[in-house]
Parts: sequence; C-alpha cells; structure tokens
Amino acid sequence: QVQLVESGGGLAQPGGSLRLSCAASGFTFSSSRMVWARQAPGKALEWVSGVDSDGSNTYYADSVKGRFTISRDNAKNTVYLQMNSLKPEDTALYRCGRGLYGADYWGQGTQVTVSS
Repeated sequence: QVQLVESGGGLAQPGGSLRLSCAASGFTFSSSRMVWARQAPGKALEWVSGVDSDGSNTYYADSVKGRFTISRDNAKNTVYLQMNSLKPEDTALYRCGRGLYGADYWGQGTQVTVSS
C-alpha cells in the first residue's frame, strides 16, 4: 500500500542544482516524518536529511548542511530535496523513506550524477 516515488534526478555539473521530489501515497503523509538517504555504487547507504511531520524541524548530514534543503508540502503528499552547490561526491541513488533517521518504507530512488 505504501508507495514512495522519487523524481527529479539527473545529470548536473559541479556547482549546479537539482530538486528531487518524492510523491507519497498509501499512508497518512501529514503525520509521518520523512527522510532522504543516498547510496553510491559499492558504498553504504548514507543518511542525508529528515523532516518532521509538519515541516517545522529539519535535520541534515554534515556533508550536505548549508547546501541541501528538505521541505514538504502536505497538501501534495510530497517531500522535496533542494540540492545546491552540487559536488561530484553527491553522485548517488537518492531514496526517500517514511521515517526520520531511518525508514520502514523506501522508494525505488532517483539517480543523481554530478560530473563535468
């Protein structure tokens, strides 16, 4: 029932920007904390950011703090990740989940590649 579908990934140059979206369904989105994590090939899953149920409190990994912004629109059942000042090391499959620092459900992911 729970579905999380990410979109917005693609190729960006270093210093560029992308905005990821995660469309949620099958649960009460407005009462759920949401999280973004990423995984590069051969590397461990890395927690990136989380947001509480109403969007008032946001949390970031040190590696993205000041560059990425998580937000949500509960009317649209969507959580976003605005990524600015992208670096090659941001290259990964980005997944959204239901949770804050981890998740019980994850989406399939959207690929972000940062390369010149």
